[in-house]
Amino acid sequence: MKLGAFSISLAVKDIKASKAFYETLGFSVFGGDLEQNYLIMKNESTLVGLFQGMFENNMLTFNPGWDQDAKTLNNFDDIRDIQKHLKSNNIKLENEADEASSGPASFVVLDPDGNAILIDQHI
Repeated sequence: MKLGAFSISLAVKDIKASKAFYETLGFSVFGGDLEQNYLIMKNESTLVGLFQGMFENNMLTFNPGWDQDAKTLNNFDDIRDIQKHLKSNNIKLENEADEASSGPASFVVLDPDGNAILIDQHI
């Protein structure tokens, strides 16, 4: 299964303080919008998303169809196919993508320890 780009999405209390902290670690702004309270920070191939007020807990995030530079992949597994695979293996989804749709969609699944995994397709 091809899940695409990987990042960690952090629920932060103060996005400006988090931005400064991660810049000290060598990250730079790769995407997002500080005024909308989210930034994607990058250090080499490592991505960290900073999100203030958007969700309660940290999440692992995968982006089917994107590489680590947010460039479109020619060959990837569509989110609806990934979702069907998980459901056919009795994995409970917290929310689901509309399987009758195409293009951008997302869903969330919890691992056995309750860690949230966001599958978020942008194309």
